Amino acid sequence: MKGIVVKEGNNRNEMELTDMPKPEIGAGDVLVKVDHAAVNRTDILNREGKSGYAVNPILGVEAAGTIADANGHQSFAEGDRVMGLVNGGGYAEYVAMPADRAMKIPSSLSFAEAAAIPEVFLTAYQTLYWIGKLQQHETVLIHAGASGVGTAAIQLAKQLSEAKVIVTAGSERKLTFCRELGADVPINYKEQAFDEEVLKATDNEGVDLILDFIGADYWDKNMKSIKKGGRWVLIGVLGGAELENVNLMSLMSNYIQLTGTLLTPRTDAYKAELSSEFARTVIPYMDKGSVRPIIDTIFPGRKANQAHQHMENNQNIGKILLSMNE
Repeated sequence: MKGIVVKEGNNRNEMELTDMPKPEIGAGDVLVKVDHAAVNRTDILNREGKSGYAVNPILGVEAAGTIADANGHQSFAEGDRVMGLVNGGGYAEYVAMPADRAMKIPSSLSFAEAAAIPEVFLTAYQTLYWIGKLQQHETVLIHAGASGVGTAAIQLAKQLSEAKVIVTAGSERKLTFCRELGADVPINYKEQAFDEEVLKATDNEGVDLILDFIGADYWDKNMKSIKKGGRWVLIGVLGGAELENVNLMSLMSNYIQLTGTLLTPRTDAYKAELSSEFARTVIPYMDKGSVRPIIDTIFPGRKANQAHQHMENNQNIGKILLSMNE
């Protein structure tokens, strides 16, 4: 089969589509013929050798396709359309997918739409509800609102919790799109001090919950944006991972709950439970169209390098996909 791996001897900056052995499936897996895979920042880190999410040399942590071998699992049959998280190997013609993470694709969704769901929607759901404990009608600040996780989080917060959603993004094009998805208060962080805008929008109280992809650069403004007793979930460090001269009393005196999380390193059992709850809770919204995956661009698999570059340029709204049929 064909699979996309990092090209050797070039400082890990390029990938190539090459012949690879078809994956062996363990007792807990099904074999999926991949239709589309999705690009994630963890793939870029893995390509650069900065992070290793799996021993599999083939990149990719999520895919959508058809069951080629149900491997004895009674819940699936050959030909079933499924999507889910994988332990690497998504950028290929075939991938081993843990059966307890495989989610059946509603007939209303295409393979491309399905491939745009697992990583970002599971991350958004985990962050908002398992960790962030978002309640009905609370106020949430979502940074990087036009990103894959951001566009998912906006929709989940509005549809599941009727929350007031404040977002930040770096262009009017992105903010307009966030507004179309349901964001109530869009803030251009390049032109506005987002902490000041948050306080204006919340009668100086601050938000109940922050979804933070940025990290160090936003520390001070996030502290000003969160209300006493608020929850703050750190899910990225695009603005740096190290802080200087931080006064931890500010967290303590305002009894702020700060939690860091990543989905990819979580245990198989955690991902399976999350996938199961998500499928029960959110997929019905997708089937009726009130929550939808957002696709930015679809690249042929042979153009994986361009797909990664597109993500690194930070111009995308929603997911970047690879079509493994081209």
